[in-house]
Amino acid sequence: MQMYLAGDDGIATEWHFQHLAKYAVAGVGCVFTEVLPPEPRGRNTHWDLGIWDDSQVPALTRIAKFIEETGAVPAAQMGHAGTKAARQRPFDGLQPLGKSDAARGEPPWQPAGPMDEANVEGYHTPHALSAAEIHQLVDDFGKGVARLARSGFRFLEIHAAHGYLIHSFYSPISNQRTDAYGGDRSGRMRFALEVAESVRANWPEQFPLSFRISSIDAVDGGWDLEDSVNLVRELKSRGVDIVDCSSRGVGAANSLARLEKEGKSLEEGYQVPYSEHLRNTVPIPTIAVGLITRPEFAEKILQDGRADLIAMGRELLYDPHWVLHAARTLECETKWKDWPPSWEWWLEKREKLGIKRVD
Repeated sequence: MQMYLAGDDGIATEWHFQHLAKYAVAGVGCVFTEVLPPEPRGRNTHWDLGIWDDSQVPALTRIAKFIEETGAVPAAQMGHAGTKAARQRPFDGLQPLGKSDAARGEPPWQPAGPMDEANVEGYHTPHALSAAEIHQLVDDFGKGVARLARSGFRFLEIHAAHGYLIHSFYSPISNQRTDAYGGDRSGRMRFALEVAESVRANWPEQFPLSFRISSIDAVDGGWDLEDSVNLVRELKSRGVDIVDCSSRGVGAANSLARLEKEGKSLEEGYQVPYSEHLRNTVPIPTIAVGLITRPEFAEKILQDGRADLIAMGRELLYDPHWVLHAARTLECETKWKDWPPSWEWWLEKREKLGIKRVD
């Protein structure tokens, strides 16, 4: 999840190091960076990390090395904001950058997308990418992935969901091109598949490659689950190992903005059916994500064969030690042995002493 705490150079700071390191120490099996764009134009904000330049490699290498030394898997997520670029940080308003932002050193830039029409009402008018520019971006993805491999990451995910660039190409809502990158479903999927080919060619064969997709657009005339089956089959044939099954995001500021505006709530695990369907239909290993907060529920998803991995974001922000707490809840760990040794001794001693409650 993006933290919006880098500078215009896109280089990870000490803040990013401690942020990701704490999850590795606290038992998370696979620790992902925030999304890393392959060019500056692909940032959401001025404050995003990136992987478009060799100068960004050393700080990421330090992060990956520490994560791996703790026993966790260092993972990187890569993507491009597309038409949702050049925005304020969410806690600054999440609006398109304007004159007041420029006055404080955050000037807007022109986003890029499949069309010269904004994906979200009121956002900047994007530049419609030419075929030559698309080819360059595909190459940029490959170069960025090569940098991540050199940085020591062992798991890679391409963010192709939530109305960002890759999703905006395969969704019929946002792509009405008439060239080879538009038209029917095959044309609209072309960019995603070319990115997959470029990425796989630059990512070590022994390390897994994931694609995060929006399984459905959830709007009339939009991308649906059977479209996703077709896309994932093509991704699998190009070396994608696992699919992260999210949803929505086209035509809205973020994946849940439309629901929030309509005052609708969601059930826990509301996206798990997409994971289950793709896992069993394609078939391919899948990652379940979205409002999975209870250990018992997460474990049941795995035991019932509805997903192979569980992805967590907001819940880990709320409780960085969720995995260790879950292990005790599920009685997988009862003697503090999965906790860091320097924590284990103190916690076990307190438990042995017992605590007398005072009401």
